[in-house]
Amino acid sequence: MRFATPGLLGRMATRLAAWPAPPHYSREYLAGLRQRGYIAASATIHHTAFYSGARLFIDERCMIYQNRDGGAVQLGNEVRIYRDVIIETGSGGGLEVGDRSSFHPRCQVNAYLEPIRIGRQVMIAANCALYSYDHGTEADRPIHEQPLRSRGPIVIEDEAWLGTGVTVLSGVTIGKGAVIGAGSVVTRSIPAGAIAVGNPARVLKSRHATGR
Repeated sequence: MRFATPGLLGRMATRLAAWPAPPHYSREYLAGLRQRGYIAASATIHHTAFYSGARLFIDERCMIYQNRDGGAVQLGNEVRIYRDVIIETGSGGGLEVGDRSSFHPRCQVNAYLEPIRIGRQVMIAANCALYSYDHGTEADRPIHEQPLRSRGPIVIEDEAWLGTGVTVLSGVTIGKGAVIGAGSVVTRSIPAGAIAVGNPARVLKSRHATGR
């Protein structure tokens, strides 16, 4: 792992280091072998403003992509990004992720116009989608020609958990320790400690002992 770099020879070194290890979680230990962590040889980082903390883990076939005017991607210590995750910034949008947060396979994170801010120890399950923008819907104009618009940034506070297949739209804050049920579409903010499900997501109860 000490020879692993983004270049051709460095990618070969990464492949050799990963070869004896089974895939997925079994390769996480590679991130602890050096300060810079582990980035799979098949991952693509096409971004001029990519910053990461210590012991980062980026799995196979992930992509971090900077579109026109895309803002920074800043990942904290021990962030885990599992296979086939796509992170994209453009039109001034950026991404911040706190320490020990994780994205499970096939998540799509698109930060345009407004930032996406994710706190510490946030768990984002497989197939989740976060979009800090939308397209206009004016009549008599093709959707692909509509300007982008946004209701504001997405903020996911510390220790929240998003179940499988959750979609989070612009202008939403998910409070600390909140739980979003699988398949939910979050169109409005969810308070700290709440459990919310549905389309649109609605609060069912609170995780706090006094909650109803």
